[in-house]
Amino acid sequence: MEVIDTGLAGLLLIKPKAFGDSRGYFMESYQEQRYQDAGITTHFVQDNVSRSQKGVLRGLHFQTEHAQDKLVMVSRGQVFDVAVDIRTGSPTFGQSYGVILNDQNHWQLYVPKGFAHGFYVMENDTDFCYKCSDYYHPEFETGILWSDPDLKIDWPLDPNITPIISTKDQLLPQLKDFIL
Repeated sequence: MEVIDTGLAGLLLIKPKAFGDSRGYFMESYQEQRYQDAGITTHFVQDNVSRSQKGVLRGLHFQTEHAQDKLVMVSRGQVFDVAVDIRTGSPTFGQSYGVILNDQNHWQLYVPKGFAHGFYVMENDTDFCYKCSDYYHPEFETGILWSDPDLKIDWPLDPNITPIISTKDQLLPQLKDFIL
């Protein structure tokens, strides 16, 4: 397993080893001791899976209380995954990191507390999987508008598809309007 520093403190790109042959492949998507040896000591309490169609954009989400560390990956399909540093006082506050996660590269992104997170689905029937360090509390869920111009996220939107965004996500505030 290779762990890569993204330049945003605590946000890590993980490249697990996948062993493939003519039958397919095998990989450990999580092994606690290996992750602890890499500095990820988070205790995960919940696993989630979402299936989305091409053009769906989810995020940028976080919880104001019961903040969550997340370990995200794609088991089928492809997404452009984004994390934004929203830690007040952080030298990289407001900066984002984006990476393509798919079922070919098997990469994972470790998103610590203090980051807003979202993704854009690039293939139909994409399964997005993530481990969380705390339980979901909908009363504390909020986010930052995905298209906030101050974030300068270069979303690889398909020009032939209007992004499919929930009403809730369309109404999220910009970072400059959010009191953190």
